[in-house]
Amino acid sequence: MNASISHVNLFVRDQKKAYEVYVNKLGFKVNTDVTMENGMRWLTVSPPANPEIELLLAEPCSPMMKDDVAGHIKAVLDADSMPGGVWNTDDCEKAYEEMKRKGIEFLKKPTKEFYGIEAVFRDGCGNWFSLTQRVRE
Repeated sequence: MNASISHVNLFVRDQKKAYEVYVNKLGFKVNTDVTMENGMRWLTVSPPANPEIELLLAEPCSPMMKDDVAGHIKAVLDADSMPGGVWNTDDCEKAYEEMKRKGIEFLKKPTKEFYGIEAVFRDGCGNWFSLTQRVRE
């Protein structure tokens, strides 16, 4: 199979807040921001270093899923406990300092781990991420 991933879903508590964080604080580029006929907002952004990838910043709701399922996902987001993934960086300490200046909350300062230097942060929208500088051997 010759396929590539173009869009990745990232659930958020509030799309307005997510826009503020991802676009205005983290510098992501807006690709699409449209309200569809069913009232759902299709908001996609791309990280500056990966313009070919679009993150769909989506609030969990119907018709995307059943209401009870959306409620479970919202509960995880409300607890700031949704794992969002790993962001790679060439300089964890520098990225940590830049992001802190922009108001991003960190749960873990840059720390040497067996796989590299890692900091852990919250996006303020319900997700947490690892910010990792990989060990180059």
